[in-house]
Amino acid sequence: MWWIYFHKGAEAGSELISKSTESGRLARSAYTYLHMPIVAGIILSAVADELVLKHPTGHSDLDTVLSAIGGPLLFLVGTILFKLDIRGFLQLSHGVGIIALAVLAWFARDFSPVMLSVLTSALLIVVAVWESLSLRSRSAE
Repeated sequence: MWWIYFHKGAEAGSELISKSTESGRLARSAYTYLHMPIVAGIILSAVADELVLKHPTGHSDLDTVLSAIGGPLLFLVGTILFKLDIRGFLQLSHGVGIIALAVLAWFARDFSPVMLSVLTSALLIVVAVWESLSLRSRSAE
């Protein structure tokens, strides 16, 4: 989550706000309203970590599924909206990550809590690497 948010997003946001003629509106939108799902996603992911540590094996119960999938999902929704507001374009990697988490949610009860945590973490890593590579190629153009 740190890599997804801080790699380019936070830096681009502060740079855009400092150069904007509507810096107050942009800052209010980007750093207040759009950060609510980001922070909620981080908190919900911490809840999932606690649940996974308490009961790592067996089938995932509803609380574990909702927090393990919902945390990263809220985080990615918040970051895609934040980066849309800042950069002006949707990040494909985030959209695919959101869809992948929705698909994973369908099968989540079949996985153990620790496997569900590994899968959601792997999805976030894929999103982070994909975004990093796509922004690198975009800046090279």
